[in-house]
Amino acid sequence: MSNSLCSLLEIGAVEEVPQELRGKGFYSRYFLIPKAKGGAGDMLRAYSDMREANYKNADKYFHARGNYDAAQRGPGGKWAAKVISDAREGWQGGISGRGAEDTRQDQEANAWGRSGGDPNRYRPEGLPSKY
Repeated sequence: MSNSLCSLLEIGAVEEVPQELRGKGFYSRYFLIPKAKGGAGDMLRAYSDMREANYKNADKYFHARGNYDAAQRGPGGKWAAKVISDAREGWQGGISGRGAEDTRQDQEANAWGRSGGDPNRYRPEGLPSKY
């Protein structure tokens, strides 16, 4: 078994498929990723809210909130939030022109939310309460 898979098993982000479920449904033959889909939805909702709000200096809040909401679903949601955040920052870092410091700050907010930190730490004054 690869070191990556062992690491995921250790932190509870993946689990082995129970013997009684093998051969039923669609999944990797090695593991299930519990609640990752819901975590991805949380990330999408935070991104959609950020676009809708179009509020200056609110992006770190939405980064933290999406990661926080996804992580509340458990290890699968936390895993989805990390994968999506890392992919987005990797992509953005190469083309946005915002630079390494913005990416570092985004990743700080992502990690804060994923670790259970209150997203309101990054909430800008005056952001409408619906967010």
